[in-house]
Amino acid sequence: MHTGIGYEQCLSFINCEISPAKPVRGKRTAPSRFRALTLSRLAGSGAHAIAEQLAGRLQAKAVPGQRPWTVFDRELVTRVLEDHHLPARMAEFIPEDRRTELQDAVEEFFGLRPPSWTLIQHTTETILHLVELGNVILIGRAANLVIRNRPDVLHVRLVGSEETRAARLAAARKLTRKAALEVLRREDRGRTRYVKKYFGADIDDPLHYSATFNTDLLSLERVADALSELMLSGPGEPQA
Repeated sequence: MHTGIGYEQCLSFINCEISPAKPVRGKRTAPSRFRALTLSRLAGSGAHAIAEQLAGRLQAKAVPGQRPWTVFDRELVTRVLEDHHLPARMAEFIPEDRRTELQDAVEEFFGLRPPSWTLIQHTTETILHLVELGNVILIGRAANLVIRNRPDVLHVRLVGSEETRAARLAAARKLTRKAALEVLRREDRGRTRYVKKYFGADIDDPLHYSATFNTDLLSLERVADALSELMLSGPGEPQA
């Protein structure tokens, strides 16, 4: 269930004054710590709970006065709308491809919304801006592909069996097992299409991620602990 870190904390993050980091010229050395994390996930793999726990752990060790560690998932949509001065009704058109090609074509033809590629561009620009600010955990929307070349961002994939994920989803959303399976399969298909359609990539390719965690085998708390250690220790020097 998505609780704890929400819109108010995101507003607190956004309203903090900070100067974007300047690009480093010359030879790039490994950053001392990660400034952001992206979470790609199979539905029901515990992404929101892990992200919230991780943000709490990182914030507990943050330097006083730093921008707060903040999770962006649903709140990312709100930020996109604000950044690009779009009406609130556009929120329903920015999910991770849970709409059909026919719906896309009809809505664009009749001018009911901007073209999909425009919305993706807006989302990409907002992701880049948030990462530049730092101290963010971004869930979904192919954020790992948007910022794939930054050494100061950790990219993580969460997976698990359908049975375990359906049970978690059923408990969180008060669904029957059958309904939970239908939801997670629909969401997984949508995210796979989104990444393929707009980024030409396979969401399951392990080379897109720094690490993959199976939440069947590790508790959500253990995953949050492991990610906290990774985030604080930094990536280390790359091997030749």
